[in-house]
Amino acid sequence: MNRKINNLLAGLVVLAMASVSATAATLEFKDPTGDDNGPGTYIYPTDAVYSPGSFDITAVEITNKGKNMEIKVCVNSKLDDPWGMGVGFAVQMAFVFIDTDRTPGSGHTEGIAGTNIRFAPSDAWEKVVVLSPQQQSRVMSESKMKAADHLSSGDLLVPRKTLGKGKCISGRVPLNDVAPAAASAMNPGGWGYQVVMQSNEGFPAKTDLLTRKVNEFEGQHRFGGGHDMDCDPHVMDILAPPAKGGDDEIAAQHKMLEYECDLDGNAVKWATLEMVTGSHE
Repeated sequence: MNRKINNLLAGLVVLAMASVSATAATLEFKDPTGDDNGPGTYIYPTDAVYSPGSFDITAVEITNKGKNMEIKVCVNSKLDDPWGMGVGFAVQMAFVFIDTDRTPGSGHTEGIAGTNIRFAPSDAWEKVVVLSPQQQSRVMSESKMKAADHLSSGDLLVPRKTLGKGKCISGRVPLNDVAPAAASAMNPGGWGYQVVMQSNEGFPAKTDLLTRKVNEFEGQHRFGGGHDMDCDPHVMDILAPPAKGGDDEIAAQHKMLEYECDLDGNAVKWATLEMVTGSHE
């Protein structure tokens, strides 16, 4: 009897350890440095608050924290808070798009207002997490005006608090909000991800969700190297498959962010993104 009890206890310990391991599992993606130029032509604003490397993604970590998913986005510059946001960073903002079903044609193929991006039908997204230094209430109120459908359907998620420390920005959202617990395929390791690096804009255009525009010429608080009309992607950096940080990923990023405008400034070709996937580390 004691042997049976001991074997049972040992089995329970193994299951408990496996559960802990699965709960703490982390996906890690890498991105090469020096590719914070969108399709290859973008230039930082001239104000000193936009320090070199501020929008250059170096690593992204997705961690299952049990009931929560923690997302950490790291850049190639120490974070600063020149605008007094009170959360450890100020100029950056990241959109983390997640494809939870990996089903071609299922989900959204258009990006968030102000990004001017599309997604390939095979990489359509179900959820987007907004990592912003703005208070959650501000992001939510802006989303009600500029991304109402995504917000009301629960497809746009905003962490209660997003914090910056060192070179990394992080926030948590309930895992059940990303994919209901009843779903048969809640597998963060098998989902697709794309991280779009933007800049926190306190005074955005009426149609843009707190995003900073890219113009033809850079200005104090405007990126340059793009187009003055809304046909260019307002994106400084993204992940590119296989997201291991190789130099070949720079060319892959530039290709995804290629765009074309007609003489009237209408988009002839939208920048179209793909997802990256990974396995638990």
